[in-house]
Amino acid sequence: MSEEQAKSSGVIPSNEEIIDEITKDLKSSAISAENPEEFVINPGTSQEDLPSKSGDSQKTDIPDWVAGDLDKDEKETSEEDTKESDDIDEEGLRAAELALTDDQKAERKIIAEELKVAGNLAFKDGDYERSIEKYTEGLITCPLQFTQQRSILYCNRSAAKMKLTKYSDAVKDCSKAIELDDKYVKAYIRRAQSYEASDKLDEALADWQKILEFDPSHKDAKVATIRLPPLIEERNEKLKTEMMGKLKDLGNMILKPFGLSTENFKLEQDPESKGYKINFQQ
Repeated sequence: MSEEQAKSSGVIPSNEEIIDEITKDLKSSAISAENPEEFVINPGTSQEDLPSKSGDSQKTDIPDWVAGDLDKDEKETSEEDTKESDDIDEEGLRAAELALTDDQKAERKIIAEELKVAGNLAFKDGDYERSIEKYTEGLITCPLQFTQQRSILYCNRSAAKMKLTKYSDAVKDCSKAIELDDKYVKAYIRRAQSYEASDKLDEALADWQKILEFDPSHKDAKVATIRLPPLIEERNEKLKTEMMGKLKDLGNMILKPFGLSTENFKLEQDPESKGYKINFQQ
């Protein structure tokens, strides 16, 4: 997923995705520079007319780190294609509710409460798929004006999704619960847990810190705000090392036609300014 796609979909890209996006573009440029004759296309040339490499016209050698990124993209596409039909069409509900009387809305609220209870029972029995169905039915039934009840339904549904390790979906439900009730501590807790399970440590830390604003004595939040910063720092160092390694490989590919490599350039840190300078050596 590119950064532009992430922005348009409302999904925050991870640090790993940003690194892979940057290095992927750089690698494409580097390949073009190293083998320009393989990428020259005359005007009017169709895809079928393009020459293939001798020996194997279908196989393309892809570095492991690029292949891994492709696998990830395919997985994301698959998840989108198989997206559950539990999204709530609030615009449709709002339009339908225009024809309801206050008594009918009150009746629907009661039915939604019964569906929530049914979802809770299914959850206790370990039937998480059924509990999701019941919470979803409750959300479709409950009039939009009853925001607190709808917030609880979203939060309960997130708990069932967490049990099924559907952490991304759980985050969405928690976020919706918080949108309806921005002081709903349980929704923040579950979202923080889902974020951490998805390796989104920065977001998890932010939610735990928010919980401490509501309840400074919250034990789990206090522990998490101490535990997560070192993990975030360790991850960032790992990502930095990984990115430098990828950039070094790309640099060697670019410099190879000139008889040079990244070994000809030494990166040194100034102990006082903490800045870096590059020294060239033969």
